[in-house]
Amino acid sequence: MHANDYAAAVARLAEDLGSEQSALLPMLHALQDEFGYIDDLMVPLIASALNLSRADVHGVVTFYHDFRRQPLGRHRVRLCRAESCQARGAAAIERIATERLGLRMGETSVDGRVTLDAVYCLGLCATGPNAMIDDVPVSRIDPTTLDRLLGELTR
Repeated sequence: MHANDYAAAVARLAEDLGSEQSALLPMLHALQDEFGYIDDLMVPLIASALNLSRADVHGVVTFYHDFRRQPLGRHRVRLCRAESCQARGAAAIERIATERLGLRMGETSVDGRVTLDAVYCLGLCATGPNAMIDDVPVSRIDPTTLDRLLGELTR
């Protein structure tokens, strides 16, 4: 994407949402929906459109975990870190995933193929540990299943 694309999107959203400070979160969500993440180049454009400081916009983007500052990989692996999944062995699953993918939580592979993220409850507490792989829930995930699924994603 180019700065011109970002500027046009921010201007369009400011027109649709208004240029009040209260439009910040809806604008950030809309920009992330459109571009997949909040590029650092967007921050001064948003700040100007909403009469905020760059620090204000940056602070909101970095405070909320839902906002991504880098593009997602083509595949997204989200591992549940909620208490019930932790009680059922999620830490071991996370360790295997980080080793197998060579990523820390929140990172995307250099080739852009896979993003590894944490999620704090998928609502499948009775069947943990759980994961969400490309928006498909996977329950009772064990090392063998995880290895097979990650192998399919990295081929």
